[in-house]
Amino acid sequence: MHGFQPKKRICVIGAGASGLAALKVISDTSHFKSSTWSVTAFESRESVGGIWSAAPPTSDPPLTPLYDSLTTNLPHPIMAFTSHSFPPSTSLFPPAKVVLDYLKSFAHRFDLLPLIRFNTTCWLVSTSTREILAFDHVIVANGHYRLPRIPNIPGVDHWLRTRKASHSAWYRSPQALGHKVLVVGGGPSGQDIAAEMRSCATTVIHSYTGATSEGDEHFKRVGRALRFYDDGRVLFEGDVVEDEIDYCILATGYKFDFPFFDSDVIRTEQVPSHSTLPSDLYNSTYHVFPLAKFIFPLQSHYPASTLAFMGLPFKVVPMPLVEAQAYTIVRVFSDPSSLNEQEEAQKLLARQGASTSTEQAKIWLRFEGMEQWDYRDNLFAFAAQSGDCPAVKVRRWERTMYLGKKVLRDAWRDLESRGKAHEWVEGVGENGIEEWVEMMERLLKHAKEGEKSFLREGLCHIVERKISTYLRYKEKFVT
Repeated sequence: MHGFQPKKRICVIGAGASGLAALKVISDTSHFKSSTWSVTAFESRESVGGIWSAAPPTSDPPLTPLYDSLTTNLPHPIMAFTSHSFPPSTSLFPPAKVVLDYLKSFAHRFDLLPLIRFNTTCWLVSTSTREILAFDHVIVANGHYRLPRIPNIPGVDHWLRTRKASHSAWYRSPQALGHKVLVVGGGPSGQDIAAEMRSCATTVIHSYTGATSEGDEHFKRVGRALRFYDDGRVLFEGDVVEDEIDYCILATGYKFDFPFFDSDVIRTEQVPSHSTLPSDLYNSTYHVFPLAKFIFPLQSHYPASTLAFMGLPFKVVPMPLVEAQAYTIVRVFSDPSSLNEQEEAQKLLARQGASTSTEQAKIWLRFEGMEQWDYRDNLFAFAAQSGDCPAVKVRRWERTMYLGKKVLRDAWRDLESRGKAHEWVEGVGENGIEEWVEMMERLLKHAKEGEKSFLREGLCHIVERKISTYLRYKEKFVT
């Protein structure tokens, strides 16, 4: 019996992108291959894919907020796992069905399906099949686009009760909701829905924080909504009032939600303070605190290495990031002493940037500037110290294309509208990722040349108008 190692049992909650990344990295380890580790993922739905797996909005809340026209807002070469590319010739900003197929192919390629129990909801110690199971470690990968966040705006509850408003989680496609429709929220879904609803409503009003009031009788932008009145009026920042609004779609985001945990694992309430570390783990619904490396809970009730959260940061490229998190989790599960909790605590205490606890919670997981790249590099470097992980580094072109994502997306939509998009990607990727990099560089150049052409055309029109005005003036007044 000498040399026998007890089996380490690992539970993964969710089989979306994060859960699949965890399964792949764990199943690649020598621990798993030698059967000293086992891993089981529990997925409440019938297949992998998480948010990318479409479903009608019949449950409350819906299984996914996926609407019919959704495409990625990142070019797929930078959003893919480092271990698995999208197929050659894939649309640069693919629709959700293509992303779902990509995740399914990832699961098949790395033989992950036998590790997943589908149609099974997981609680702390039991499953929906009434089995009681014991695990040494739990990885939370349940996503954070399920529980709608309803803004705390006076009067909005009445609109929801009287069915004059709904959250965008229920939105699937534009439909007749009245002549005048309000969309609240400035994120990607809010922007998409505000644009789409113009095909069905006489007037669309798009409200979001920081917007400048502008527009015409068909489409208007206004600032943050301050009050909803029962008679169909809404007050916005700057004392702007819109009346006779027929319907409102709230594209106002989602709450972090971990219904499978009891309050002794995580408390769902506001964090008392960020200036000292609490002894409990908190879910403010905006963030989870305190987490070492934004993954491991630093609290006093159970070892930090027994529980890990994946995919919480936002304003990031998610799939390679959760891949890096998975490698980090494997190192800490294998060697808990590798997590320097005192050092991690000091990093958390130094991360301050807001005047109130609520505002701190809202920005805590929002990565700005270079932060996501440094975070990814640091995770891979940490994991590589074990000798079991490649020291992957973010490539320069990834940063460049991320910064240019809006230019690329606008240019891509223009190509699609003119039926030219397929020509740009046909065969691209058959000889590796470098072909995608070259294609995106060409598209950025094409977009810049188009912008210069647009400016030249605009300047020509201005000059032509000035000449025409001068000639009319000369003809009328100069003899």
